Amino acid sequence: MTMAGRIAKELEEARRWEGARDVRPLDGNNNPPYNTGAFRFELTFSPNHPLEPPCATLRTPIYHPSVDLEGRVCQPLTTDEHWEPTTRAIQVLQDLLLQLDSPDPQRVLRPKVARELQERPEQFQRRAEEHARLHAEPRPDPHA
Repeated sequence: MTMAGRIAKELEEARRWEGARDVRPLDGNNNPPYNTGAFRFELTFSPNHPLEPPCATLRTPIYHPSVDLEGRVCQPLTTDEHWEPTTRAIQVLQDLLLQLDSPDPQRVLRPKVARELQERPEQFQRRAEEHARLHAEPRPDPHA
């Protein structure tokens, strides 16, 4: 399969994935602070894909220890030392969404935000919810 064919196949798989439109925890809970809005991601594929990982960028501003102010995400799955050419775009998205919902203290791009999360979780929660309220897009209707 050509690189263009693989990318087209992976994009179609990601578009069909229900989680791409309406991500909710499997147990039915909507866990704050990011559950009130929708966040846009961008995956950029290099000309050498799948030998090189895609670059994940969050286009919606978010208050999160693993996302810097430019939207770059600390995601080991998309680094050269962890990337496997057999990894699909949908796996990158799933890992990214899991990371955003459950911040990992080992994946930090904003140390002050990470420290606040660990030392003052209530304050972090309030700031992250307020940031999501101000910047996130309305969540899509899952029945539309």
